[in-house]
Amino acid sequence: MKQSEIFRDNADNCLQLAEKAEAQPAHNRFLRMANAWTALADEQDWLDGEVPPVPARVLQKQVA
Repeated sequence: MKQSEIFRDNADNCLQLAEKAEAQPAHNRFLRMANAWTALADEQDWLDGEVPPVPARVLQKQVA
C-alpha cells in the first residue's frame, strides 16, 4: 500500500469520527484533521512523481 493511500485512509477515518462527534468543536477538529491528511496524501503523490508539481496551463494567443 502506498503512503498516500494510508494518508487517505486516515482522512476517511477522521471524516467518520466527525460524523459521530457529539459536540461541534470535536466535529470541526476532525474535519480539520481530515483536510490535513488529504493535503499530506496529495503532497506524497507529488513527491512520488504521480502528479505534476503544478497544473498544466494552456497558453492562449492574444488576438490583436
